[in-house]
Amino acid sequence: MGRLSKINVIFFVSCLSIGMALSMQAKQHLESYTPVTLKSIQVSKNDIAALNGEIGEMKELVEKKKKELSLVKSVDKGNKSIEELLTEEVSDAKAQSGYTDMEGPGIVIKMRDNQDKEIVGYSVDYDIIHDVDILNIFNDLRSAGAEAISINGQRIMSTSEIKCGGPIIRVNGKSVGTPFVIKAIGDPKLLYAAINAPNSYAYNLKNVFKIEVESRIEDSVEIPAYSKDVDYKFAKPEKEGE
Repeated sequence: MGRLSKINVIFFVSCLSIGMALSMQAKQHLESYTPVTLKSIQVSKNDIAALNGEIGEMKELVEKKKKELSLVKSVDKGNKSIEELLTEEVSDAKAQSGYTDMEGPGIVIKMRDNQDKEIVGYSVDYDIIHDVDILNIFNDLRSAGAEAISINGQRIMSTSEIKCGGPIIRVNGKSVGTPFVIKAIGDPKLLYAAINAPNSYAYNLKNVFKIEVESRIEDSVEIPAYSKDVDYKFAKPEKEGE
């Protein structure tokens, strides 16, 4: 074998060794990575959402403790008595739970069935106001930031039932009929837009089905307190820290 042939053999063996070494190293690196799948992405999203939820709960707890600490400091400084602070807390709790009268800027909406002689649509049902119409308007008002809502003097809460009963609607166990007067406290401009914006539910009721929907902004809207007792048969408050 000539000198040139020996050099070629040595070069070939060297290249082969280097190639095998690089291949093994690349394989080791590949084994250290976990393949990304749609399922793993969804699991990661769920984990992130759960963590964000826990962070939100912790922030609420921190704010609650800050408020409690502020109350203790206020008593310690002699600014307010414990009785005054407890009275304020009870008043705040009653306001948030709906058990106190509320007053503030907002809008007043008056609704009546279609009064035209000509029936709109294929059935007379299209010309009268149903519970679903009231519910959709309530949802639009809540989405616009309504802080308190009532209909014909009945305060609307999360536990309020709204059901059709022929020409009337039952709210909080009481029967109310047209005209339906809905009052809402909140940012008047946002509430008014939620009712009168093109393609909103109330806008379509008025312009398509000819249901009378009148709304006006008022500087002072009064909404009564919720008058019924809430009886929780299954739900129980969790103890703090659980």
